[in-house]
Amino acid sequence: MAPMLETVPTAAVQPEPMLPELFRVQRLRQDSHDTFAIELVPLNPAFPMAFVPGQFVMAWVMGVGEAPFTLSHDPAETGHWELSTRVVGNVTRALRQLKEGDIVGLRGPLGTGWPLEQAVGRDVVLVAGGVGMSQLWPALCVLMRQRKNYERVSLVYGARTPEDLLYYTQLRQWKEAGLLELYCTVDRATRAWKGHVGVLSTLIPRLPCDSASALAMVCGPEVMTRFALYELGARGLAPEQIYIYLQRNMQCGIGLCGHCQLGPFFVCTHGPVFRYDRVQSLLTKPEV
Repeated sequence: MAPMLETVPTAAVQPEPMLPELFRVQRLRQDSHDTFAIELVPLNPAFPMAFVPGQFVMAWVMGVGEAPFTLSHDPAETGHWELSTRVVGNVTRALRQLKEGDIVGLRGPLGTGWPLEQAVGRDVVLVAGGVGMSQLWPALCVLMRQRKNYERVSLVYGARTPEDLLYYTQLRQWKEAGLLELYCTVDRATRAWKGHVGVLSTLIPRLPCDSASALAMVCGPEVMTRFALYELGARGLAPEQIYIYLQRNMQCGIGLCGHCQLGPFFVCTHGPVFRYDRVQSLLTKPEV
């Protein structure tokens, strides 16, 4: 029997879904030596800016092409959209070369979001690796703003070096305020770093959570995700308690081209956020 398909939430998609809305570059920000953020405002002031944490947009740069990017800011900040990424291809290279006032096209928001409503009243565990932290950031902002609705909130976060840790100042402030259990690790430490050094998955057994009812959200490189899922399972979380982020091979964003098909699913419409038990068997099959 085929697995049930994820329900796609109602999103503010334009009547012509392949036609991008024009946005102006408001600000560019360098977050680490290779990660940057770009703030964009719509030329049409009536354009609906609401989105669900975890949803993405297709960003189009004239003469270059388009690619998917997760919206990476607090949803309460409704005046702009923010994309956070590093240079990995033609579109990201073109975005990095933009100046304030330049125009880009965006389609979206698209796809599914993180299960914040299902997490109410439960312990919440977030696991992020590298730039995956920016994809979990909108969800974490909501969790912190609505902190009384949740039990323990824990973040396990790993990066290559201390300088690559995104949002670290704000994360420390939430930790010091008693709002967030924070576990950070790096692959290579500098002299000033006093924290953990090593792979992220070794921190998961330390988590103070109720394994029977906790809900986990995982976003990061594929290898990190695989080991994090193993450790979460060893910690007692069932696959249906874990949500993962997939963003591979997305090209159209609306389920037409088929490039991102994963078994019976399209990553762009049934994801990018999936409950792990619904894709678990597919992720272990070669060439799927």
